[in-house]
Amino acid sequence: MSNLSVAKRISQTQTQVVLPLMKKLAPQLILPIVGILVFLLCWHVIAGKIDTSLGKFPGPVQVYEQFNGLVAAHVKEQERAAAFYERQEKRNAAKLEKNPDAKVKIRPYTGKPTFFSQIVTSLYTAMTGFALASLIAIPLGIVCGLSSHMYSAANPLIQVFKPVSPLAWLPLVTMLVSALYVSDDPLLSKSFLTSAITVALCCLWPTLVNTIVGVSSIPQDLQNVSRVLRLSPLTHVRRIVLPASMPMIFTGLRLSLATGWMVLIAAEMLAQNPGLGKFIWDEFQNGSSQSLSRIMVAVLVIGLIGFALDRLMLAVQRLVSWDKSAVLR
Repeated sequence: MSNLSVAKRISQTQTQVVLPLMKKLAPQLILPIVGILVFLLCWHVIAGKIDTSLGKFPGPVQVYEQFNGLVAAHVKEQERAAAFYERQEKRNAAKLEKNPDAKVKIRPYTGKPTFFSQIVTSLYTAMTGFALASLIAIPLGIVCGLSSHMYSAANPLIQVFKPVSPLAWLPLVTMLVSALYVSDDPLLSKSFLTSAITVALCCLWPTLVNTIVGVSSIPQDLQNVSRVLRLSPLTHVRRIVLPASMPMIFTGLRLSLATGWMVLIAAEMLAQNPGLGKFIWDEFQNGSSQSLSRIMVAVLVIGLIGFALDRLMLAVQRLVSWDKSAVLR
């Protein structure tokens, strides 16, 4: 066999392997990359033509530079905190050396919160409110889905409170927390409770409504199986109701998580509670030439975190779903 024929066969084999691989990767990898590159290009071109009171609207390069600056500021602040605690430890060690019975304590570092510490604060607050809402919405949704009488009693309240804006809840929650949560040594800060409860009030409704729909839509065949086997109410819920309604419950959870994350940023901006919302508002009030770029960094981070939370919830759904062949997006 000639070298030309061997080369031809190798080329055909490579084509047969590469083309199917490209077709498989295109929807999952190549097309998203193309979409991101087109977005960055359009952003770069349009940003250069927009003038604001603080200068040119930031493009991708300026935003990337400010992100690096925020990383450097976080590292520097962490070094300051480490040095602060190290000084206290040396001082306390010297004090104990002179007097073993002396009382020493470590004072917390009270430096300015960095961008990344505010991300952690917002995530903790959002997940607390989301968890609180889920613990209320899922059991209540199951009860309302199984009982038409409970649904008739709860539905008017659901329809009245479901469309209420989080900005309407925030002043009421703030006043209630201030009036009811009175302590000389509070375990949780009032700002945290205010934001978490506001998030919970807005996360409640998507999960509740979707749980009711999922439970009330269980096929009659499954209901008949439960009756034939004479399952107890709790066993019926555990073996029949939850597996059958899981897709709708998780749809509600994903909607609630996205809603809660959006609500939290608005609540932090309005109430000036610690977190990403306050970071954005402080940068807006600062009005420096770097403020717009830093706000864009925060906007992109908020979007990326929201996307990551949705993917995480989707992964949990795949893990607990009984139908592993179902297509989840």
